[in-house]
Amino acid sequence: MKLIKVAAAALNQTPLAWESNKDHILAAIEAARKAAVSILCLPELCITGYGCEDAFHSPGVQQTAQRVLLEIVPRTERIIVCLGLPLLHRGNLYNTAALAANGQLLGFVAKQNLPGEGIHYEPRWFKPWPNDARVQIQLGQPATPCPLGDLIFDCGGIQIGFEICEDAWAARRPGSELASAGVDVILNPSASHFAFGKQRVRERFVLEGSRAFGVSYVYANLLGNESGRVIYDGETMIASGGRMLAVGPRFSFAEYQLTTALIDVDATRIARSKSAVAPTERNRDIAARVFADFDFPEVRPERTAPAQVSWESGKHVKEEEFTRAVSLGLFDYLRKSRSRGFVVSLSGGADSAATAVLSSLLVRFATSELGKAGFAHKIAYIPGLDAADEEREIVARLLTCVYQSTRNSSDTTREAARQVAAEVGARFLEFDVDEIVQDYVDLVSRAIGRDLTWAQDDLTLQNIQARARAPSVWMLANLGSALLLSTSNRSEAAVGYATMDGDTSGGLAPIAGIDKAFLRQWLRWMEQEGPEGLGPIPGLAAVNRQAPTAELRPHDAGQTDEDDLMPYEVLDAIERSAIRDKQVPVEVYQRMRAELPDYAPARIAEWVQRFFRLWCRNQWKRERYAPSFHLDDENLDPKTWCRFPILSGGFDRELHELNQFVREEEDKDTA
Repeated sequence: MKLIKVAAAALNQTPLAWESNKDHILAAIEAARKAAVSILCLPELCITGYGCEDAFHSPGVQQTAQRVLLEIVPRTERIIVCLGLPLLHRGNLYNTAALAANGQLLGFVAKQNLPGEGIHYEPRWFKPWPNDARVQIQLGQPATPCPLGDLIFDCGGIQIGFEICEDAWAARRPGSELASAGVDVILNPSASHFAFGKQRVRERFVLEGSRAFGVSYVYANLLGNESGRVIYDGETMIASGGRMLAVGPRFSFAEYQLTTALIDVDATRIARSKSAVAPTERNRDIAARVFADFDFPEVRPERTAPAQVSWESGKHVKEEEFTRAVSLGLFDYLRKSRSRGFVVSLSGGADSAATAVLSSLLVRFATSELGKAGFAHKIAYIPGLDAADEEREIVARLLTCVYQSTRNSSDTTREAARQVAAEVGARFLEFDVDEIVQDYVDLVSRAIGRDLTWAQDDLTLQNIQARARAPSVWMLANLGSALLLSTSNRSEAAVGYATMDGDTSGGLAPIAGIDKAFLRQWLRWMEQEGPEGLGPIPGLAAVNRQAPTAELRPHDAGQTDEDDLMPYEVLDAIERSAIRDKQVPVEVYQRMRAELPDYAPARIAEWVQRFFRLWCRNQWKRERYAPSFHLDDENLDPKTWCRFPILSGGFDRELHELNQFVREEEDKDTA
């Protein structure tokens, strides 16, 4: 039995934040060394950060990354560590993992499969490394030769290979050839963004890789809101021979999380010898291997099992993931942007209530994990915070909510807003902006020579109320050097049911990636149960018992969002079919007929037409939304996921075909 201790570390990095990134790397290395770890896997591109975008093309960035690497390498005494960075070779830039051991740089492995869809755009910056290619490069001053390519590292007799993130998702995984070459340990440094349910997929390829390849598999991911839109859950996994040995916590508020496990190298070798994996002459080529002396310390067997997190196996995994992901995303955005708090225009409705709740929950999650002193240390740049403060005092310092009424506002929404703010501990203000609205209405009426009326100018009179609220909340944000949060959701973004420069005002749109139907369900869950360890927020009952309304028309109009649009469950179903699944109107209509049998065909056809018309007209709004968090493959953010032309044909031909199809259906029914 040959036991060695391995580890994976999740790191909360920031693009181009050289010193803090290096500090987190060194802290993880030191923690691993203290835990008697011999092999440590760190995340992909952890030196530069993954989200550097076109800055990857900067020669200065490439050179600085190399210098930081060479500053870290001497700190790898008595440990083997992989470190991610971009590397330029012969005019081509590669996404690489460097392996260092005992204070020496052993070589670089370059990524072979580059993701180029959705939020990942690696082919814009990097080239895929050709399979089985190897070269010598010169590194540092004075220049020292170093191998780069499809390498296997023999460290003290232990064979180490790499699959870098997407390599493990590809149909032809490098792990297959690594297994045939006798590799004992595969390291997977990753930058795999969070999406609902994605954890299960990762676990499958880690487990299957360890079983099929007869190896021990170490997977490390990034953690937190790295660069603005993308959230990383920080998942770390260690598996061996098809058995999960250790799983690290997700959605941590710490700068790094270390997950360790003992692996039995002899056991995996025996398993591989019994498998169908056949050796290949090419992979036995001595040129593919880098040899290094390394003394693995003796370790004793430990009786451990993967940590079980109860909420991950409960009935409300999506609600828990949403709560934890957005809270972590908000916290990292706050501190990395050096903002001193949040401002939310709290209308008393679902969207703004959800935004306020999530902004307060980050305090509860972070203080629960880090302690109040640890939390205060991470945002020590904000004046007036004290580690001795109670949670509610911290929330009040960080979160300001303001209810802005007009003559069309109701006591119901005012009281709901007040209850939500009180429940979460936010500072609460009330502004009456009706006089400002009427000043604008009178100003324009005089200019055009007639009175504005609801019969003739409905949309204009609604929008001016939303826009009149924006300057005051921007003022509050400016006064406190705070971040103004927009409260628009994805369902409304799809059809443009938002006032530009009104309710869309803000520097960040934290719920713009989630649909309204789920958001309402989540608010009910928050009222009754809430996330594990924190509990419910009963004050949300005042929000949940209302029908969603913009509350911009006179009271006697009885305005509701679903009357203006369509039922949210229908809107979200049409959106998934039309945008996520790329179906044309007739196909969407046919699917809706099957999925929504309680609605009349003519009504469904009307809603499908309305959706497509509104979708096309409002791409310019989606282009102007504040940055939002990526939560799943139904995101509508045109900058990272769902691109659509601002000007288009408006589906005129397709909607004409839908009308013909519906008429033919009606003719058949009456025949």
